[in-house]
Amino acid sequence: MSTQTAAAMPADAHAASEVSLDLILDVGVTLALEIGRTRIKVRDLLQLSAGSILELDRLAGEPLDVLVNGVRVARGEVVVVNDNFGVRLTEVVSPRERIEGVR
Repeated sequence: MSTQTAAAMPADAHAASEVSLDLILDVGVTLALEIGRTRIKVRDLLQLSAGSILELDRLAGEPLDVLVNGVRVARGEVVVVNDNFGVRLTEVVSPRERIEGVR
């Protein structure tokens, strides 16, 4: 783009430079809810069975992370509504923090 400012650009050129969200509304993303992490040896992983307990790096009651394509976009808490699990968002990451998380 030249050194012209957006205000000095003709209206049709300015409109063409804006990104339309309609272009990405049908793009699939991976949404993950992370309650914690742990490191485990393969030997121990292979010994896990139903009822096994893993210690995670968070305490009970701490908020979980909401990740989109591996980038934290929010934090929340697990809720149960009509016998279904859900997540109540308690904090949404600012756009600046999200962009920094992608880098």
